[in-house]
Amino acid sequence: MSKARTVRFHEYGGPEVLRLEDVEVGEPGPGEVLLRVEAIGLNRAEALFRGGHYIEPARRFPARLGLEAAGVVEALGEGVSGLAAGQAVSVVPSFSMNDHGVYAERAIVPAASLVPRPEGLGPVEGAAVWMPYVTAYGGLVEVGGARAGDTVVLTGASSSVGLAAIRTAHRIGATPLVTTRTRAKKDALLKAGAAEVIVTDEEDVAERVRDLTGGRGADLAFDGVAGPGLTDLVRAVAPGGTVLLYGAVSGLPTPYPGFDLGMPAVSLRTYTMPETTRDPERLRRARAFVESGLRTGFFEPAVDRTFTLDEIVAAHRAMEAGHQVGKIVVTVPH
Repeated sequence: MSKARTVRFHEYGGPEVLRLEDVEVGEPGPGEVLLRVEAIGLNRAEALFRGGHYIEPARRFPARLGLEAAGVVEALGEGVSGLAAGQAVSVVPSFSMNDHGVYAERAIVPAASLVPRPEGLGPVEGAAVWMPYVTAYGGLVEVGGARAGDTVVLTGASSSVGLAAIRTAHRIGATPLVTTRTRAKKDALLKAGAAEVIVTDEEDVAERVRDLTGGRGADLAFDGVAGPGLTDLVRAVAPGGTVLLYGAVSGLPTPYPGFDLGMPAVSLRTYTMPETTRDPERLRRARAFVESGLRTGFFEPAVDRTFTLDEIVAAHRAMEAGHQVGKIVVTVPH
């Protein structure tokens, strides 16, 4: 058996609990693939998992982590077809970090989580497209039902999911109105395709959205921030519209917008990416949607900066600081 440098944590905590250790890789089992990891896309889910605040706790310590990567197939487990040793692939997040983790030089992952990497898409870019675009597609289209002519409000728009949601909205013919806390990222968001940017420290979100929609309100709000701002989002949505919460970056309690606030009749629900990736038909449609966007050049990876695997603690600190526009990617030298 060979060993590979692997990131693990032995207790919950901040970025400093992450350890780079030599760990036995093992052999891929039935339906699994051994992957030589070239690049890793960082996601807030991993910071939450590391800190003990994720939707599922670590089942045991030491724990691995990591959901999204790009690499090369090294070996196939029993029953795996449609993939070949030496093939360049991306990992679509579709498994529990209690079962698999891609923060490593080599990792065993389910074959069903792999998609061939299109020619011309390097490992850094290949590790930065699937979580954002599948999350955006699943939320806006599969669950939110957004259609051409709709107006959607996107919060946390400088995140990789937010940027993907802007392009996804344009792809289906919807108008993306985005929010950001300060003016620092306004120009970058307009350049990324936002129809309008609402600065929440300076403007009333609901009032601004209604002004931009002729008083009607938005058809859908896709919220990765949560917290007190949810009330403003509900006010910004037209009667019969929907507010989808897919993240909680604010870290603050999220109020339930009750009847006493004079709210319109809107639907409010949470959304998580596994709703798409663990449903074979939804995943099939998501893959087709994203692959089409990549093939035509309409979808592009949004990479803010890169770190190396040795710098994993610094990479997590940068992710949590929240200054990035797009994805932070960790490269894995071999």
